[in-house]
Amino acid sequence: MARRIFFSFDHDGDLWRASQVRNSDGVAGREVAGFFDPGEHEEAKKQGREGMERLIQRHLKNTSVTVVLIGAETANRPWVKYEIEQSIAQKNGLLGIYIGHMRGEDGRTPTQGLKPMVPPGVEFPAYSWDRDLERLTKEIEAAGKRSDALRRRSW
Repeated sequence: MARRIFFSFDHDGDLWRASQVRNSDGVAGREVAGFFDPGEHEEAKKQGREGMERLIQRHLKNTSVTVVLIGAETANRPWVKYEIEQSIAQKNGLLGIYIGHMRGEDGRTPTQGLKPMVPPGVEFPAYSWDRDLERLTKEIEAAGKRSDALRRRSW
C-alpha cells in the first residue's frame, strides 16, 4: 500500500542530501512524497511564522507517515520540531533516517547530528540511509502501520 509521506529536514543544511533520498526509486513521485520545492519554502519564510505554518500544514494534510531526515543540525531546527509536533498531533507514524554521513553538494560530509526528541511513548525508530530501497519501503510501511493503530485507538 502506497503511503503519503511528509519529509521533515533542515532545509538550510540538508536540502542536497534530502533530495538524494527523495529521488531514490523507493519514494513515490513528488506529490505523493510530500516534498515542497525550495522556492515554495523561501516564499513561505518571507511570510513569517504564519506562512511557514500554512506551508507545513498544507503538506502534512492527508499524510500518514513523517520521515525525519536527520543531519548535523536537524534536532535544533525550530521548524523540524514544529513538523514533528504536528505529525504526532495528527497521528502520523514517525521514521528517522540519518543522512549526516552523506556528502553534500559541496562534496563535504558534516558531523552526524542527534535524533530530535519526541514525547515518551512515541515510537520513533531511526536508521542510517544505506540506499537499500527495499528496507526504505518496509520502514515506511511499518511507520504507516503505527499510524493506522494510533488512528484506530482514537475512534
